[in-house]
Amino acid sequence: MHKSGFVNIIGNPNVGKSTLMNAFVGEKLSIITSKAQTTRHRILGIVNGDNFQIIFSDTPGIIKPAYKLQASMMESVNSAFEDADLLIYMVEIGEKELKDSQFFKKITDTKTPILLLLNKIDISNQKILEAQSSLWKSKVPNAEFYPISALTGFNVKNVFNRLVDLLPKSPPYFPKDQLTDKPERFFVNEKIREKILMYYKKEIPYSVEVDTEEFFEEEKIIRMRSVIMVERETQKGILIGHKGVALKRVGVDSRKDLEQFFGKQVHLELYVKVNKNWRSNINQLRRFGYNS
Repeated sequence: MHKSGFVNIIGNPNVGKSTLMNAFVGEKLSIITSKAQTTRHRILGIVNGDNFQIIFSDTPGIIKPAYKLQASMMESVNSAFEDADLLIYMVEIGEKELKDSQFFKKITDTKTPILLLLNKIDISNQKILEAQSSLWKSKVPNAEFYPISALTGFNVKNVFNRLVDLLPKSPPYFPKDQLTDKPERFFVNEKIREKILMYYKKEIPYSVEVDTEEFFEEEKIIRMRSVIMVERETQKGILIGHKGVALKRVGVDSRKDLEQFFGKQVHLELYVKVNKNWRSNINQLRRFGYNS
């Protein structure tokens, strides 16, 4: 008997959804930073066993959209909710509510099996943990409750085993050797964007999109050419930095991550272009792979 299903991970920004999916998959598919809205696209991570296949879906954090890009991000959350065989609703210590009350009602009303994970218990104590556990069990009584630490791995294996138990009977949806649904260029873009999120402040990281225009794989090296889009000339100057030092740092550190990810030498060329108001332009959003 083979079992397969989509397990969709939802929650507020910064609760650790990407850390959890990477722990489940055993690869760093989703980029992780301390900034909210790091995840923009729905990313699938596929885990295969002898008699099961779990397709994990890491979605953007639930927000109230302020512009078209954020609206597209929330569309991917809603579609992930609708097609889930199993749901993971993830919260963290100290959190008291979902930022979107209508979406929270969908969670409490759903007939889909749901696991409520209370994350970051490694930075808590027993008294707080007990209070938070009681709070969330009462808020989402239709869910199975698990305290976890996605960062340290505490209780992650137990959650994984429970998900396997709950999977519906089905043949695999993807080939057994496939790890994700995204193409290689997507991960190049994301590794570069992760470094921008880490190294720049204020509006810069949220005004940036990365487009890998060239990707040539040779026997011993992969040659890439990526363009970083910003919305204004002033942002371009900040991104490049004095004598190009800031952009060089992004390039060097991105290349190191990409060499580890692809397992071979990488040559990366980075350029910066102004693409005015791309976050509110439907055609530009489609070009970058967002539903608009």
